[in-house]
Amino acid sequence: MGIDEKLAQLSKFREKAKAGGGPKRVEAQRAKGKLTARERVSLLFDAGTFEEIDPFVTHRCADFGMAERKYLGDSVVVGYGKINNRLTFAFSQDFTVFGGSLSEAASEKICKVMDLAAKNGTPFVAVLDSGGARIQEGADSLKGYGEIFTRNTLYSGVIPQISVIVGPTAGGAVYSPAITDFVFMVKGLGQSYITGTEVVKAVTGEEVSLEELGGAVVNATKSGNCHFVYETEVECFQQVRRLLSFLPQSYKEKPPSVDTDDEPNRTDEELLHIVPVNPTQPYDMKRIIAKIVDNGDFLEVHQRFAPNFIVGFARLGGQSVGILAQQPMYLAGVLD
Repeated sequence: MGIDEKLAQLSKFREKAKAGGGPKRVEAQRAKGKLTARERVSLLFDAGTFEEIDPFVTHRCADFGMAERKYLGDSVVVGYGKINNRLTFAFSQDFTVFGGSLSEAASEKICKVMDLAAKNGTPFVAVLDSGGARIQEGADSLKGYGEIFTRNTLYSGVIPQISVIVGPTAGGAVYSPAITDFVFMVKGLGQSYITGTEVVKAVTGEEVSLEELGGAVVNATKSGNCHFVYETEVECFQQVRRLLSFLPQSYKEKPPSVDTDDEPNRTDEELLHIVPVNPTQPYDMKRIIAKIVDNGDFLEVHQRFAPNFIVGFARLGGQSVGILAQQPMYLAGVLD
């Protein structure tokens, strides 16, 4: 086989890897209102910058007829690229391949990009859409989760770790996002729960829907496991990019400075009238924040959780800052 034939074969392999679980499963994914793993990668990274790693890896399970069911790349797309022109590593689970379930090979791909992110001192983004462990692989799949959790803890405080839940995140898949720095979810698509509704009914006798059990709203308002909730995947990935613009690449670097064209010496007379003279009268602290920060640009974290306290990111003089503020509109701003 000559070089031209080899290159043609390589091109065919690449196209096959991009096909995921095949046209029918891709169609089923879209019928649920969900994007594919590669479409999500395209939204996350700057156009044309994503480089895939290990696109031809397949699982190694030979039991339960799995030897005849292999897909190039298996159930996850991994790689690196630029976000806001800064190097970032990521993985995106492919629900069209075995429901995005984690195989030993898939976990090795994920761990590789996590290690590369730490080595290069860059953020890491996990895009989650998975039914959990691949049951056909048994303990090999569970071992993979352990390797991922280990890296989540080792790299905590070293590089930013962000999870984006855009589908079911069940069983073993639920723990990793909970120990990353920030969790994004898409309303109506993202779900995060340890066991399903049937198990809950069998154990407690209570009948609940998947949304009630682990939907975006309940995770944002009740458990506090979710920091950001958005209506669409497009908006969600835009806000992931926005969050990264406030963060440093790693603990060794400072956040990027941005020319906001906001006059640092400006004054605003409205500030004199927002805070009432009567100390028992409530007022909206968010109005104060909007007046002070550059261009009124404030990214609130945990907007739906503990509304009596406000946390988030903004810029002052082009420099990224974190903001903590009590909110008098709720519980008089007291800490509970």
